Amino acid sequence: MTDTLRVAMIGHGFMGAAHSQGWRVAPRFFDLPRQPEMAVVVGRDTAGVEASARKWGWGESASDWREVIARDDIDVVDVVTPGDTHAEIAIAALEAGKHVLCEKPLANTVAEAEAMDAAAGAAAARGVRSMVGFTYRRVPAATFARDLVAAGRIGQIRQVRAEYLQDWLRDADAPLTWRLKKEHAGSGALGDIGAHAVDLAEFITGQRLTSVSGVIETLVRERPLLGEGVGLSGTAANERGEVTVDDVALFTGRLESGVLASFEATRFRTGRKNALRIEISGSEGALAFDLERLNELEFYDATQPDLEQGFRRILVTEHDHPYLAPWWPTGHMLGYEHGFSHQVRDFVAAIADGSDPRPSFRDGLHVQRVLDGVERSSAAGSIWTPIAG
Repeated sequence: MTDTLRVAMIGHGFMGAAHSQGWRVAPRFFDLPRQPEMAVVVGRDTAGVEASARKWGWGESASDWREVIARDDIDVVDVVTPGDTHAEIAIAALEAGKHVLCEKPLANTVAEAEAMDAAAGAAAARGVRSMVGFTYRRVPAATFARDLVAAGRIGQIRQVRAEYLQDWLRDADAPLTWRLKKEHAGSGALGDIGAHAVDLAEFITGQRLTSVSGVIETLVRERPLLGEGVGLSGTAANERGEVTVDDVALFTGRLESGVLASFEATRFRTGRKNALRIEISGSEGALAFDLERLNELEFYDATQPDLEQGFRRILVTEHDHPYLAPWWPTGHMLGYEHGFSHQVRDFVAAIADGSDPRPSFRDGLHVQRVLDGVERSSAAGSIWTPIAG
């Protein structure tokens, strides 16, 4: 084992940029036990991937992910491609002895996620690690909320509400991208952002969902096609294609303790840009978090005298807060990209000490089963649907 971890990233779009920032910045702020090296970025568009390599600091670019995975000089494979390719790439990388970080949701189907989990289990027996990228767990305020719940600061959990609200699809003439096609994305708002709401609710409460009842809906069923060689701002004249994923998902879940939790995921909530919001109410207090104010946590202490009660704002920027010791002086805010540095920090630490990182592929499989349960519940008329495992 060397001190260097040579990383290959498969994919180079929006999420590739975020992951690149994580790999580039984490070694400069955290004292990592092994040093990541941004060896190669892979994409089908040769010119585009070459530009990404130059922009983000990857050592080289390539167009064939199979050739890259087969290389002896690659230690880690980071998968940031659309969901329909996750299973094939991740399983091949694990079988080749590479540690794997895979973006969420883990796969497009439960069967794919089960195959990935099986491959991860077999690889772990050989010392090969894997993790799924539910990055919002690593926002310091969200991690601190988890710590407060675990310490009993809000008492017994009684109710949970989680929602992820965006509005980037509210324009009915926005083009038909891959995220709106089930064969590529798996699902719409449910899997793209609802998966985050599910994972964060389970992470903070420390409990898994055991059953769900919900409904999903497609609000705009046709959209303009992208023209040949035309960017996202242009479309082919008068040509429209079918949207095959959901636009809105509303569902209720029951946690292991029997507590009810409500969830909403939508990309049509006008005015909400990236509002991942969660509120957890307990017998002794409550917590509320909103990603649009990601350096803050609201805390309600119900044990205080009536005249002193009310939600108070905690600015989560102290060096003793999770992840914050190596960053800026107190009060100097972090942003969206910092979670990806924290993800790299935790993944590299797990590889170095031989532990199983979280969230695991098994965790990703569970979330996939929840998403599948919501879809099946909606198709059956919102009946309660148990979650296996």
